[in-house]
Parts: sequence; structure tokens; C-alpha cells
Amino acid sequence: MNGMATIGYTAAVMDFSDMQDTHISLAHGNGGRFMRELIGEIFERHLSNRSLDTQADAVPIALEEGEVLFTTDGFTVQPLEFPGGDIGSLAVHGTTNDLAVAGATPLYLSLNAFIEEGMEIAQLDRIIGSLAEAARAAGVQVAAGDTKVLRRGEGGGLYLATTGVGVRDRGLQLGLSRIQAGDAIVVSGPVGDHGVAVMLAREQFGLRGDVQSDADCVLPLTRALAGLEGLRFMRDPTRGGLATVCHEICHATSLGIRMQQSGVPVRDSVQSVCEILGYDALYLACEGRVVAVIDRAQAPAALAAWQALPQGRQASIVGHTVHNGPYVILETDLGGERILDELEDDPLPRIC
Repeated sequence: MNGMATIGYTAAVMDFSDMQDTHISLAHGNGGRFMRELIGEIFERHLSNRSLDTQADAVPIALEEGEVLFTTDGFTVQPLEFPGGDIGSLAVHGTTNDLAVAGATPLYLSLNAFIEEGMEIAQLDRIIGSLAEAARAAGVQVAAGDTKVLRRGEGGGLYLATTGVGVRDRGLQLGLSRIQAGDAIVVSGPVGDHGVAVMLAREQFGLRGDVQSDADCVLPLTRALAGLEGLRFMRDPTRGGLATVCHEICHATSLGIRMQQSGVPVRDSVQSVCEILGYDALYLACEGRVVAVIDRAQAPAALAAWQALPQGRQASIVGHTVHNGPYVILETDLGGERILDELEDDPLPRIC
């Protein structure tokens, strides 16, 4: 591959401190010595794997028996580092989570890095180190990749593009088409954490807080429900949040959804920021949560399975599907009702 070769990486020979440059230059993308040193000192050092050929244009991957699932994603979050994560760990979690909620076990990732001229090499090193740590924790191997250097002003410091490959048991069938009226909607934890954490990190509104992004691998959560016959569908509520997942369900099934505000978990700190700035936590991105639709009779079992996990202690049944659709209706704490409209404007661009 151009730029990064294949990043099945052997260990780097030189130490990162041997690099004389402190910021990325266009020379780091020209295919010569500077690029070789950049790849060796950062990407190979963090993503080392002796089993693959780092100079090959393509590499073999071993797949387990089952149905192969394939996904791709891009990441442009600003700022690049935020409380609870960074663009590197976010890229791993975002891609592996898409496989996990489809019922697959993530196995491999590819990584494409678009680095802007002028980016601090020390920051790039931190981010790729974080990415490597997240990949190890998720049990996935970064098997291939590429780097490109963009001219100053043509990027946001660093963009990442990933592809993920996983395997799903052929007996596990999930999908929007399986959802029925009366099914329960369960969310694995508080919503809106990631959106508010990134927003506060931008320091645009003069607000400060201790909100941490919920960015994490959701594989333990999805595995906990995989054995329940009544499981219909799972989704990670990223851009557009919980409300947008509900609208996807309504559009695909022509069913309606009734949600109870009292059942939707939202941290007090997140709710306070939303009230000050006029946001709604139901529409804010999450990066470590799962929304599951399950047969109503098995909802208590699903809830118990999630609440037994550290990531799912605040899981909650938030609503049910109904025949009179396709509207998303929120029953408020005051006893009223309001229709949750479909998201149109992007309240927080560059959030993932």
C-alpha cells in the first residue's frame, strides 16, 4: 500500500525520540526517509505484529467459521483529544461497535490516516498509542493501512478512516424487519455523554465540566443479549442519538414508539448543560451505548443481563413499539406527551 504499507507491523528499530521533527511536514508523505521514519516510529511501534509482512501490498487474514460481516467508517472529531477518549480510540470503538451490534465478533481493522501538515508529532504518537490500546482491549488486529499527508489548512489535524471485518454465528438473525408491535426498547446506559464531553472540550460556550465521553467497546453488552431468542435488533446510538435510532425503527417498520421520559437515563451534569444551551440529550451522540429491541416478555432478562455488567449498570427500559405509527412520542414526567421530531440540523458537527 502507498504511504503506510501494511500495518501488520514488526517492532520499530529506532526510538520515537530519535525523530528530529516535532511537527508533520509534507515530506512525511512523500514516500521517502521521513515517511519511513514516521511509520516506523509511530505506527509500527504501537501496532506491532510480527505475524504479517509490513512491506506487502495485501495480507491474508484468517476468518472463523460463520457469516462474515464488513463495515467502514470515517472519523473527523474536533478536538482530537477530549475527556474520556480521542480520535484514535474512537475510531476503534466506532468500527468494532458497528460489528458488535450486528451480532458479530470483530476480528480485523484497516486504518487510513490523513494527517495535516503542521500537526504535532507528539500528539500523533499519543493518538496512535491510544488507538492501539483500544484495539488490544477489543481483541481486534489492525491488519492493514495507509497514510497520507494533507497540506496545511486542508484537514482538521488528523482524519481517520477504518474498515472492520467480523464473524457472526449464522444462527443469530437480527434486523429491523424482525421488530414487532409491543417489543421493548432498552438502552444500556446514560445518553448524551459523548456529545456533551466533546462540546465542553471545544470551550466554545465558556462552560467547564467533568463529563466524560462514554466511548467504549460494546462487545460485552451485545454478547450478553445474543442468547436471548426474543432479541430483534441492536444499534449503537451515535450521530443523532437515541431519538434518531427510534426514528430509524419507525421508518423501517411503520410502527410507532412510545417512550417514557422517566425511563431514559441522563446524567445530571449532561442534563444541566443541555438546559443551559438548549440541547436535548435524546439527540446527542453516544459512543459506548447500545439500543436493543427485544420481545417484551424477555425485556426483564435483557435488563438484568446488562445491569450485571459494569457498562450496563444504569441500563433501562425506555419504551415500546406500538401500532399507531410512525411517530416517536415521549411521555413526559409532568404527565404530558410530545412528539419527538426527526433530526434535521446537525446540533454538534464533527462529533465523531
